[in-house]
Amino acid sequence: MSTQLPRLLAGLVDDAAVFPPGSAPLPEAVTAHRRHRTSWYTDLVGPLLVPASAVTGRELHPLVDLAEDLVVGLIGDTGLDGLPATLAALPPGVTARQIEVAVAKRGEDPLPGLTELLKLADRCEVTAVYAEIPLTFGLMGALDALVDARAAGAPVAAKFRTGGLAAELFPTPAELAAVICACRERELPFKLTAGLHHAVRHLEPETGFTHHGFANVLAATLAAAGGAGVERVAELLAATDPRPLLQPIEGALHAARPLWVGYGSCSILEPLTDLIRLGLVNGGVQA
Repeated sequence: MSTQLPRLLAGLVDDAAVFPPGSAPLPEAVTAHRRHRTSWYTDLVGPLLVPASAVTGRELHPLVDLAEDLVVGLIGDTGLDGLPATLAALPPGVTARQIEVAVAKRGEDPLPGLTELLKLADRCEVTAVYAEIPLTFGLMGALDALVDARAAGAPVAAKFRTGGLAAELFPTPAELAAVICACRERELPFKLTAGLHHAVRHLEPETGFTHHGFANVLAATLAAAGGAGVERVAELLAATDPRPLLQPIEGALHAARPLWVGYGSCSILEPLTDLIRLGLVNGGVQA
């Protein structure tokens, strides 16, 4: 029996099964994504994220057919220049909804790479192009450039990394709060990636890293959209108790999600399980 997920959670989690730490083989990821797309929780799930190299290397081709209508997001691991060729190489039955690509390494000026990406954006027939920007040097200038490009009609938005295989890839609550508020001030949508498998901020015993929680980000973004300052947004991001997060989320369940487009996760079932445990999703039993 199916149920409808709250509007606030629609498309929250893109399927990044082939990326670390899950690193599922592409055939397994495609099969699992089909199950997700036909499940009762399908409205939670965004596109399957696929490396551009898997398209140009024809790894995806034998896994789909003409009737598939598989929707993917392309992760630009082959560089900016290879994106048009990657789109042209998509197999029949596959549609690219979005492109996501890092425009600079940590510590580099993002503007040169972003400028090149913006030149390509008009040539790429996709719904959205996400520029992954490091939370370091040149961040605010890059956000301003995205705003200008959006005003000119380019389908671009920001993407930020909230975790990874090194401690410096995890922004502090204050750093992430500043970015969320900066996007709020610019009315700039953003996407997140890495480290957000679970709902509430927690220490991961295997790595020793403290991970952000997606419920923290959701509550913090709702607060920012409502006019809260950096200090309040950071407070919500730092919470390890779900109770202060649930009140703002529950009050907005039937509204569209502001600012935060969603995030990529190598697991769909982990965030789904947390949503059920928190009582935000009813677990497939129709009320």
